[in-house]
Parts: sequence; structure tokens; C-alpha cells
Amino acid sequence: MTPPRRQPARRRTAALATVPVAVAALLGAAGPAAPGTTGASGAGDPYFPLSGNGGYHVRHYGLTLRYDTSSRRLDATAVLTARATQRLTRFDLDLKGLKVTSVTVDRATAAFRRDGQELVITPRHALRRGRGFRVAVAYHGTPEPVTDPDGSADGWIPTDDGAFVAGEPQGAMTWFPADGHPKDKASYDFTITVPKGRTAVANGVLLGQHTAHDTTTFRWRETRPMAAYLATATIGKFQVERYTTRDGIQVYNAVDAREARAAAPVLRELPSVLEWESTLFGPYPFRAAGSIVDHAPDVGYALETQTRPVYDSAPDLPTLVHENAHQWFGDSVSLTTWKDIWLNEGFATYAEWLYTEQHGGRSAQRAFDALYARPASDGLWAYPPGDPGSGARIFGTPVYARGAMALHELRRAVGDRDFLRILRAWATGHRGGHGTTAQFVRLAERTSGKQLEGLLRTWLYAPGKPDSP
Repeated sequence: MTPPRRQPARRRTAALATVPVAVAALLGAAGPAAPGTTGASGAGDPYFPLSGNGGYHVRHYGLTLRYDTSSRRLDATAVLTARATQRLTRFDLDLKGLKVTSVTVDRATAAFRRDGQELVITPRHALRRGRGFRVAVAYHGTPEPVTDPDGSADGWIPTDDGAFVAGEPQGAMTWFPADGHPKDKASYDFTITVPKGRTAVANGVLLGQHTAHDTTTFRWRETRPMAAYLATATIGKFQVERYTTRDGIQVYNAVDAREARAAAPVLRELPSVLEWESTLFGPYPFRAAGSIVDHAPDVGYALETQTRPVYDSAPDLPTLVHENAHQWFGDSVSLTTWKDIWLNEGFATYAEWLYTEQHGGRSAQRAFDALYARPASDGLWAYPPGDPGSGARIFGTPVYARGAMALHELRRAVGDRDFLRILRAWATGHRGGHGTTAQFVRLAERTSGKQLEGLLRTWLYAPGKPDSP
């Protein structure tokens, strides 16, 4: 995600993390396992305790959606293919605000109830550990965004011609039942029916579209593992451009006509940006790429939805670089806890610095120096990027800018050759999976042969402005 333009929504304050807590985070700590035969109602994330669920792993989502842009009504069915990781007599899915009409588990009717954002499901028969099972949920209603701890809108956000769908960190539950934490990644199929004249854009490859009478149905497929917050089903009146890069990546750009003129020169750079990022970070991790450029002036941010970032307006080139760097850092290599979000945003921000440096602009050192010149009272130093302290602060300046500064200090410590080897090894070694700060530190030390824990603890976890480098 790029730093939002609506700054007050992203600048709330909370208590600073203490150094002992930060050190524990650096070394890594496992969360508690769910006891008994009831799946936990959350994945154990300290910032979003009800996000995700326990007791199972979703392998695939099949989402069939019909959206009326006039009434803003969504009629949908979600079919989840999952595997029990413990014996289950009951389990939860995250779903907020929509009316559920039926639930089946392995085609047998299951009991269900609502408890806040939890859809609590009791199958007819207990599910043994290791068993694969299939959950089908039929639901409908008017999806509305959730308000995040920082005050911003997240999820299914209505627009004047459709919907801007961006789910970070918890908005997936506003439009489909999910195991909504980045720990759980799955493949996806989308079948989206919208009024004729509208385009529905999701993740992955477009399998086909068909118009009948007054509606058009779009079928999309993302076969690579994807966290729920990175799914999209953005709908609008879009101009569509399709082509294949020389590396075989299928590009699909959907642009609102009101943004087309401003977006065109930036989107033309997408193939070269992907090629440059692939040179640094390793092969592009997906089959498809592209952009969704909506006209959504009330949103205030862009998001790295997997394979196809969604922008609330025409992006500039640094934003394009940032959101596509996330395809490696954040999408392919995902978080295990939201307090590690610097692994997403610090890396994508530093990719901007590197791109500028290697394309005739200011050096990363000058970018670092300009930030370091800010006084100790500046918001940049308000809290450490490695543990922002709460969900209200995960999209704040320290996570982005000081996170990038931490990477620059690492680069200075190990040299350019080893630094680029570390970035590439991180992206390729954890491809399609997850990573933690502790794992990144170990990789950096192993690659460089240097002790780096003290340096990274200072830049990622120490409160206040670090001493002059």
C-alpha cells in the first residue's frame, strides 16, 4: 500500500513499544495453539485478534458474485476447500455485515450463527484432523467497508459506477467469508456478474467473459497462493488494455476514462518496471500483471492487490514502482503477523529509492540523509517500524520511511553486492510463502557473514531517533 493522502487517518498515536518486547519480536515467538475441538476465532495476531481463524487451512476459494451497481446489492456463494489442522466440532469464518442464508459442509446442511465478524459453523459431523472438507456459504446484502483502527475505509468501497475493492488489512470479510489473516493463503476462482457496460476485475488471469441480455459475467483465476486481503473484485466503467510482455506475463489494465489521460504515460512503463524489479528481486512471481485505475477520490490510497494493483486515481511512477515491488515483498512473500509490516512497506519504499537512483535521480543515500535531517520531534521517529504498537499505526510514516532507512543501513553495512543478494534470496527463498523479521535477520547474517542483529534492532525496534550513522 502507498502512504495514504488523507494524513490524519494514518497519524494516530499509541504507546511506544518497549525494547524488551521488540527484542522478543526480533527473535520470533510462536502464538498459542487452539485447544480442544473448537477452531479459534482468530489467528492470534496481537493487532487484529479476530482476524483469521484456527483449526483449518483454506486451500481454495471459489467465489460466485452478482453485483447490481444501482441497488448496490450483492448476491453471492463462496465455496471453500479446506483441510482440518485439528479435530473440529466447530469453526469460524470471518464475515461482516452480510446476511447468510445457508451453509453446508461436504454438501450436508450445517448449523451456523453470527457473532460480530465471526460466522460460527457447526458441521453435522466432527471433522477429524487432516481431513479435507468443503464449505459452501450462500449470502447476500449491501456490502459496506469496515473502518480500520486508523480511521480509513477498507474492503468493499462503493463508487459512483461500481466498487473499489481493497482489503488491507481486514476488509476481505466485507464481501466474502474468509480465513482473513495473511498466515492463510489459497488459490482463487472468481465468477463475477455485473450490469452490461461494467467491467469486473479480479486477480490472476482472465479465463473469459460473456454477455447475456443485460449482464456480463467475468471469470478470473489466481492459481498462486494469495492472502485474503489481496483479493479484489473491483467494478466500474473501465477502458481495458491487454498484452503479453516478452517474459510471457499476461497484462490486463483497466482504467476509468476520467483517469485515462493521466494514467497512460505511467502505465506504459509497467513492462520496464517489472523487468527492472525482476533483475533485482528474481523472476516475477505470478503469471499475470496489470493495473486497476479507478476514480475513487474518497479512498485516499492504492493497494498491491495480487497481480494487479488497484489505484484510486492515476498513479505516478514511484507509486507504480512501489505497488509492483509488493508483488515480491508482501504478496509472494507474506507476513505472519501485522507488526512485521515493515517487511512489506519498508521494502517497497526502498524499491522506489533504488529505482530513482538507477534511473538518473537522487541516490538512496541522499533520500536517507534528507529523512535523517528531520528533528527528533518529527513524526518519523514517533515509534519503531518493526513493532508499530497497534493496528492504528501500521500505515504510518515510520513503517514506510524508517523501514526503508533500516534497509539502507543494512546496505551500508554489508555493501551493495551482498545487499542485493539478500533481497533476491529473501524474495526467491520465501516465494509463495511467509517470512518474519527474525528470518530476514538470519538470512542477512548468513549471506554477509556479519553480525547484524544489533544494527537492525536499533533501526527496527529502538524508540526515538537513532544515533547518527
